[in-house]
Amino acid sequence: MTLLRLQHVRKSFGDTVVLRDVDLEVEQGQCIVFIGASGSGKSTLLRCVNLLEVVDDGQIFLDGADITDPRVNADAVRSQMGVVFQSYNLFPHLSVLDNITLAPRRVHGLAREDAEERGRAVLDRVGLSDRANARPDDLSGGQQQRVAIARALVSSPQLILLDEVTSALDPELVGEVLDILRSLTAEGMTMLVNTHEMGFAREVADEVCFLHEGMIHEQGPPEQVLDDPREDRTRQFLARLRT
Repeated sequence: MTLLRLQHVRKSFGDTVVLRDVDLEVEQGQCIVFIGASGSGKSTLLRCVNLLEVVDDGQIFLDGADITDPRVNADAVRSQMGVVFQSYNLFPHLSVLDNITLAPRRVHGLAREDAEERGRAVLDRVGLSDRANARPDDLSGGQQQRVAIARALVSSPQLILLDEVTSALDPELVGEVLDILRSLTAEGMTMLVNTHEMGFAREVADEVCFLHEGMIHEQGPPEQVLDDPREDRTRQFLARLRT
């Protein structure tokens, strides 16, 4: 079943075209990984899916509904998605549990007791059940990013968008975050992931999309795109990563 579909999506900032006629279909339970150089359009693509950016042309469908229709309630659409950026964006004055339960209580109107029950469940899921009362500054970078992932999961989203979630981490902390994403993939969570971690892409992606100058230049199984790319641009990008 197709959960997400992008059809001829275009986005510009001034005279700069960032996304050019992007077409993509994502099946429920798929993990789609986007690779490409900085400025290729990966982050803008996720922001358009989450309606943080308004597309200039084309349509985006979530579960069959056109979410780019101007009449759509953007907040209601966003409530069906979880988003994790490279910056953790946690409130330093709140506990881990309060950071996770803030949106369910304030946005979704969930009672504190119910929200905290959900919050503790997702903290257990990311291996941080013992840190519920800690403040973000008391956690490592990897732990803070795992809290951000828990916050994205707490409202049981249909889809999770992850934008370079390991890029701000020290190398020794990357593994613990990637382990969480591997477990989510195994559980059948639908995910769109921007990453520069080719090993992770190879291991968990159902499909890899290489973006260049706002276009998907190549798309396919990781073993094909990463090991035997058909396009010259893809080969050049991967060769630069290996040098």
